[in-house]
Amino acid sequence: MKRIIWTILAVFVMTLLAACGNSGSSNDTEQESGNEEEEIKALEVDFEVPETAEVGETVQLKASVTYGDEKVKDAEEMEFEYWEKGNEDDSTMVQSTNNEDGTYTAEVTFDHDGVYEMYAHTTARGMHTMPEKSITVGDGASGEEENSSGSEGHNHGNHHAEGFGMHFDKPDSIKAEEKTDLTVHLQLDDNPFEDADVRYEIWKDGSENHEYVDAEETKAGEYYAGHTFAEAGSYKMIIHVENDEGLHEHKEVQLEVTE
Repeated sequence: MKRIIWTILAVFVMTLLAACGNSGSSNDTEQESGNEEEEIKALEVDFEVPETAEVGETVQLKASVTYGDEKVKDAEEMEFEYWEKGNEDDSTMVQSTNNEDGTYTAEVTFDHDGVYEMYAHTTARGMHTMPEKSITVGDGASGEEENSSGSEGHNHGNHHAEGFGMHFDKPDSIKAEEKTDLTVHLQLDDNPFEDADVRYEIWKDGSENHEYVDAEETKAGEYYAGHTFAEAGSYKMIIHVENDEGLHEHKEVQLEVTE
């Protein structure tokens, strides 16, 4: 009789342990599935810009921001940047209005004919994206102007491959002997450009001593490095971007360092 009781107890314990194991496995599967769902979410920006406009006309720029199926109503950054084609160094930044429904808008006007390009800089949920659009104002640019602008952009090292975008977060102020954050965002065809080799080449105006600082990819498409400028003055910096597929892009920026 005792043997039967012990046998029943042993079977019961084994059944209980098996049930717990299956439950744990099920929970693990559910957790993995949840992680997979989290991983496939992406920050998406639907950037709406009219194809054409007249000189002096008020133009609305609109960005609808989503993260998966969620409307992003609290983006950390949402601003528009525009410039005349071939003259990206002379760009204008415009803060957007948060409509608190996942959309962000701004109004701009253009004072002369031309083709203008623009980014919708968006940072949210730890990611950054900057979809690009263009608009033709008035009669647009003549062939001669386009050729001239394209040549100038190339001479300054700011002519990029089709679909490639580069945005440098220019510091509001830089002080000598203090660490400065240098961050650049890269994208290709509106997607973060990952696994690139990014290096900052820095030198003071008039100096032959160039410093090279390697940047680290801290987020998808975001590359960071810290640098301390030894003394005040005007500096130039070239951002070099390369990858294993043979891409080589670069952009030059001017930096002012104060005491």
